[in-house]
Amino acid sequence: MSINSREVTATIAGAIIGSIAGYLFFTERGRRIRQQIEPALADLAREVTSFRSTIQNASGIAADGWKVLSETLNETASAPRFPGRQSSPF
Repeated sequence: MSINSREVTATIAGAIIGSIAGYLFFTERGRRIRQQIEPALADLAREVTSFRSTIQNASGIAADGWKVLSETLNETASAPRFPGRQSSPF
């Protein structure tokens, strides 16, 4: 893509975004659309925040699980399997 075609593409994209913003902010119908969209966006933001919190909690639980597993495996590997001359209980 040449420099001129990128400039034309950026100009067209800017014009489209500006037109949409102008419509939403400066027309009565655009204000009504914004009033309908805002509650949905607030709900979406709340859901994303809740999801992020859930992921962080799950990540913490998984990290704790890996820590316990790692500690258990390290203790098992370093300790003799049957201390003294005790035979297997099985």
